Amino acid sequence: MGGAFVVDPTCMFLYFLYMMTSKQKIKKEEVLTVAYHNNEKRMTSYAFFKTHDSAKSQDLVQDAFLKTWAYLVKGGKINLMKPFLYHVLNQGIIDEYRKHKTTSLDSLLEKGYEPSFDNSERISNVFDGKAILLLIKNLPVKYGNVVRMRYVQDLSLKEISLITGQTRNAVAVQVCRGLAILKKLCTRNNVPMIKKSKE
Repeated sequence: MGGAFVVDPTCMFLYFLYMMTSKQKIKKEEVLTVAYHNNEKRMTSYAFFKTHDSAKSQDLVQDAFLKTWAYLVKGGKINLMKPFLYHVLNQGIIDEYRKHKTTSLDSLLEKGYEPSFDNSERISNVFDGKAILLLIKNLPVKYGNVVRMRYVQDLSLKEISLITGQTRNAVAVQVCRGLAILKKLCTRNNVPMIKKSKE
């Protein structure tokens, strides 16, 4: 009997939409319409550059705007629309990469490929990686954000520049300074830095 009450996200979205006054709805629609007209073409080009699929890039951009609309309807506040939209789009692209990698592995397994590998180094890297992720949270915010985008989300300096609205050079400097602080934190906490393996 002690089951948790689960609310359907669609119902919550419709509830918030219903509770919004017409003035609020019109204002939010205007904000999103302006953002759409200002950013849609560049976002589609960016998504196409990442996915190499025109239809998929358009779908990802539309999905980014739908998620942004849902966030606005729920009462979310967006200070800078462009970086927010690119952040949502990047999350969609990352999810798409993950889906693609999974389907590729599934197709290989169906063809009879059975991977064999030594997990010992990977396991130690996972533990080191988790420790480093915890240390990244201790970095100053402006360095922590760009280091996380660069090394956890694996975004390029150009992509981070687009998301943050800063120049590529400024982002590179912040990443470099953030890494210097992170190395000191790793040394202080006896956490080895992970070296990228050459494949």
